[in-house]
Amino acid sequence: MMNKKHIKRSYDPASQKMIKKAEAEDIKIVWDRYDAMQPQCGFGELGICCKICNMGPCRIDPFGEGPQEGVCGATKDTIAARNLARMIAAGTAAHSDHGRDVANTLIMAAKGESHDYALKSTDKLKKVAGVYGIDTSGKSVEKIGEELGEKCLAEFGQQRGNLRFISLAPKKRQQLWEKIGITPRSIDREVVELMHRTNMGVDNDYKNIIKQGMRTSLADGWGGSMIATELQDILLGAPEPVRATVNLGVLKEDQVNIVVHGHEPTLSDVVREAAKDLELLALAKKYGANGINLAGMCCTANEILMRHGIPSAGNFLQQELAILTGAVELMMVDVQCIMPALSNIANCFHTKLVTTSPKCKFPGVEHIEFKEEKALEIAKNIIRLGVENYKNRAKKKIDIPKEVKGLIAGFTTENAFRFLGGKYRSTYRPLNDAIISGRLRGAAGVVGCNNPNIRQDWAHVSMVKELIKNDVLVVQTGCSAIACAKEGLLTPESAFEFAGPGLREVCEAVGIPPVLHVGSCVDNSRILIILSEMVKEGGLGEDLSDLPVAGAAPEWMSEKAVAIGFYVVASGVFTVFGTPHPVLGSENLTKYITHELGDIVGGKFAFEADPIKAAHMMIRHIDLKRKALKLGPMMHQKKIH
Repeated sequence: MMNKKHIKRSYDPASQKMIKKAEAEDIKIVWDRYDAMQPQCGFGELGICCKICNMGPCRIDPFGEGPQEGVCGATKDTIAARNLARMIAAGTAAHSDHGRDVANTLIMAAKGESHDYALKSTDKLKKVAGVYGIDTSGKSVEKIGEELGEKCLAEFGQQRGNLRFISLAPKKRQQLWEKIGITPRSIDREVVELMHRTNMGVDNDYKNIIKQGMRTSLADGWGGSMIATELQDILLGAPEPVRATVNLGVLKEDQVNIVVHGHEPTLSDVVREAAKDLELLALAKKYGANGINLAGMCCTANEILMRHGIPSAGNFLQQELAILTGAVELMMVDVQCIMPALSNIANCFHTKLVTTSPKCKFPGVEHIEFKEEKALEIAKNIIRLGVENYKNRAKKKIDIPKEVKGLIAGFTTENAFRFLGGKYRSTYRPLNDAIISGRLRGAAGVVGCNNPNIRQDWAHVSMVKELIKNDVLVVQTGCSAIACAKEGLLTPESAFEFAGPGLREVCEAVGIPPVLHVGSCVDNSRILIILSEMVKEGGLGEDLSDLPVAGAAPEWMSEKAVAIGFYVVASGVFTVFGTPHPVLGSENLTKYITHELGDIVGGKFAFEADPIKAAHMMIRHIDLKRKALKLGPMMHQKKIH
């Protein structure tokens, strides 16, 4: 029998069962560690503690009775702004380092130094080469790829000029960035400058600190993340809509289960090939398994899901729960969102944990370093470890939840909206016309992580249901997309049950879900280009800030989410976070990012834990934008309370 505690921790039934199992076996998992931390540091929550120099740590008394400045004289505004800016810098560094690695892999593949990769999407290659001003006439695909990779790589450290992908933004937006001085110049430069400004004794003006924070975040969204997304499409193939399955039920009791977890798809894409190796399949059969089952976790899951239909075992808060099933022979991890506690959980079962990146190692955990020039060989070695571990299963410990849902993933900037115009009509006109005519109210991007401080998946699912009920087309990435996939919202059929009449009509006509999965968290850059294409198509204003759209991260936890939020806001989009940034200790900074930024960049933040209330904040914003554009009433008018 499921008690209230298990249900309170997660909305997902499969996760509830594994949480109950962990409690029964006295295995501490993320929710237990969260409970042990209560009460959490109030100074940290408010963003008014500082440990940047060795004169501290300092903290500001939020009640005004104790110290109101640090040893150096820094006020709560300066301290909170510096802390927030450093989160932006770290989030930008994480996504952009991902892009750097992909650029290096593209160069190696183009030069023939990595034979396990090829330039699979020549159309995308030529399109992106055009953005970078590369003359493709008379050149081989390999030569174009090498030149593109080098130009992208140079953008990480260039000392002159601006990032090339900003040319895809509407002209009015580019002019605004230039006017206020936040056009990103190079990726590493913006991160370094932000870290410099937030060092002790440098920038003390909270508005100026956030200004550089926005510039840095734009270097992520229109730089590092966009490089990662576009080059991965070239290198691994541009995704197309594909059917797949999701949740812990994708694990197989009679097969060797290999789970790939993290964010960088260059290895996991090759692992997919290795899992089909006849020798390894024969070895699995020898040990009594009926095959090798590959499943994803977190954003690596999204990458191989949208390109190959590989099932996803779950999102961030399910990484420990997958091991708790007792059926995972091997979990392979690369970088980002990987809990250090995984090694302890794996030690409670037969599961072998393997790290693969020089940037991410665990004490006492086997490390098999990934090298692009030996990608398939390394992938086979890792799969072999999992196959050989199958014989060590404790059958009494196996408990795989039955929950599994179907979904459609693989929508991209290039393919997502051609379906709105009928089969392969490559134009955004039908999307714009649907909004102008009132069939669709607008669109929303709902993205981001899970966090144990919010019931797992509940905020994502509740918000998205409320949005689509009110004829808002939803676009998703990352853990948020997995959450809604587990609820069945990423199927065309879900439109009949959950979508408003206008959105349902559109979905029924062309066979798309009311919620579109466009990739992993770096693929939020796809959303930026989609919005830019909507402006270019006409009829919905001249800038991204004119569009009837909004963004949200209802269960965020990572510094990457802060960087994403800031580049979306700096691009002109109203964005709601489920829990606040650590800024509430500074009334001035809070007011600046939730109100004043709207007058500067056209986008601003809001914080709202209730996902239904947050959804209606987004809907009201969308309606205000519709009114400003002088669009008519909704075709199926509904009163919004």
